[in-house]
Amino acid sequence: MPLWPSKGQWDAYILAVINSLTSFFAGFVVFSVLGFMASEQGVDVSQVAESGPGLAFIAYPKAVTLMPLSPLWATLFFFMLLVLGLDSQFVGVEGFITGILDLFPQPAAGSWRREVTAAICCLVCCIIDLSMVTQGGMYVFQLFDYYSASGITLLWQAFWECVVIAWVYGADRFMDDIARMIGYRPLPYMKWCWSLITPAVCVGIFLFHVVNYQPLTYNKTYVYPWWGEAIGWALALASMLCIPCTVAYKLLRSEGSLQQRWQVLTTPVWGHHHLEYMTPEAEAKLLPPDGLAAAPMEKATLFETVI
Repeated sequence: MPLWPSKGQWDAYILAVINSLTSFFAGFVVFSVLGFMASEQGVDVSQVAESGPGLAFIAYPKAVTLMPLSPLWATLFFFMLLVLGLDSQFVGVEGFITGILDLFPQPAAGSWRREVTAAICCLVCCIIDLSMVTQGGMYVFQLFDYYSASGITLLWQAFWECVVIAWVYGADRFMDDIARMIGYRPLPYMKWCWSLITPAVCVGIFLFHVVNYQPLTYNKTYVYPWWGEAIGWALALASMLCIPCTVAYKLLRSEGSLQQRWQVLTTPVWGHHHLEYMTPEAEAKLLPPDGLAAAPMEKATLFETVI
């Protein structure tokens, strides 16, 4: 491991520190404003507003109007919301279209495939989001936010992501992959996080959410009807069921016994796009046997790590 971090590692450290300090600072901002509103109204802080969209679009704008130079603070506040939304949208769209593009072969140079895919994705999202700017749009927004964008859904996906990386693909093999790209193996602490700590935390919080589940309400007054909750659970299950359904589909489409199908599906397939990060010595270890020399490199299946 190098004694001095590279520029990319410094960027990662700085980003993590800024993220944590921003959350720490935001806590002071949120509770100072809520405390100010509670003092003005003569009520407890818990009665001012609940977390979620009601805090950002109802409680905060109301608090801003009570401050000196309220037009200035209102402009800054909503500009911050706009920038925050755009930043979050960049991450979501890029991650989504990258997954879609990885399902198809690489096109010829000069293709507009990525731009067209991003445009279609943004157009579909815009059409869906139009329902959230209607008179009852806040109810639709909270339905999406509560069921499909946080809580149980993310915990479910994070758990299976750790399981696949650490136990199916292999934590040691994943450590080797990182070492080939950055030049050294990460600390063993990372391996234990992928294998045990993070999955255990996700399962614990997931069970806590399930046991303490309560019907969705808006602004502590409106309780969603049963069909509204049914729509919410349909949104949540639309992404949660993708994992077990894909596993079942792949197992049914493969040939051989159940053990053979599982072994084939969980064995990594190496190609030229994996070998570009390797040193010549490491790449030599991954060359196919003489009998497979004529086979395309991208179809050669290898069963060992390289470090």
